[in-house]
Amino acid sequence: MAAFNPPTSPFFAADPALAVGDADIVLFAAPHGTPYREFDNNALAGTADALRAALSDEADWPDHWDFDLGGPILGTPRARFLDAGNLPTQPLDGPGNRTLIRDATAEIVAGGAHPILVGGDDSVPIPFIEALAPLGPLTIVQVDAHIDWRDERRGERFGFSSTMRRASEMAHVERIVQVGIRGVGSARAGEVETARAWGAEIVTARTLHHEGLEAVLKHIPYGANCLITFDCDALDPSIMTAVVAPTPGGLGYTQAIDLVAGVAAKGRLAAFDLIEFMPDRDVAGLSALTAARLLANVVGHMARQR
Repeated sequence: MAAFNPPTSPFFAADPALAVGDADIVLFAAPHGTPYREFDNNALAGTADALRAALSDEADWPDHWDFDLGGPILGTPRARFLDAGNLPTQPLDGPGNRTLIRDATAEIVAGGAHPILVGGDDSVPIPFIEALAPLGPLTIVQVDAHIDWRDERRGERFGFSSTMRRASEMAHVERIVQVGIRGVGSARAGEVETARAWGAEIVTARTLHHEGLEAVLKHIPYGANCLITFDCDALDPSIMTAVVAPTPGGLGYTQAIDLVAGVAAKGRLAAFDLIEFMPDRDVAGLSALTAARLLANVVGHMARQR
């Protein structure tokens, strides 16, 4: 069984008395993924605790009406939601961290629950996606400013620039839809060509702004098993300062929660991860509140899919 460090204060509406095998939804954190030599991924280690703290004032309100969701967050009857805590990842141990993430996710999936992973940098979804194989064919909706199709960077094939490239090599991943892409990222012409040749649908932020949510949802088949992997830099810097690479022109909060709702309505929101939130770059806690409310919407839609 996965060795989680239990949270001091669980995420909003989570029941600390539950066991992993008894929950419908399990949130957990992986503070570290696979590092590059020049990037200190320890800067992201406090993400999950910052997001837990952001909604701590609402801890006694799980049965209050949530107007984003049209009812209490956990629905009626109430879903069983567990915040399992943080995995004991280490800043420099990429292989060990991948094993911890893969094994924890596999345990949650085997118990029949929806897994929600909080990172960590954009390398933590690689073993998370790998462990979703028992769910069957998977549609990945990557919400990000960058496409992350590098085969390697500085000799590392499992770092945060290679997430979608590694996902594309997994037999259970049948579709990748990339949303919010903009600006100058790590992709060169070759990576863009590789992504398109594989069949990835790239929906730029400008396309989403001009054409609306249907520009994304048209690529998702009805009933598809979906993972949303959400990099916080997909959001516009006006509402999300706490990222490594802020880029103008990103999604607004309402676009983000509408996207979650749209995927959950057309497909099945089987899993979710949220990554690359840097607590030290937050301004007055507002970015943490935005990301935490996004997570609350994810929990709410998963609760309604039981």
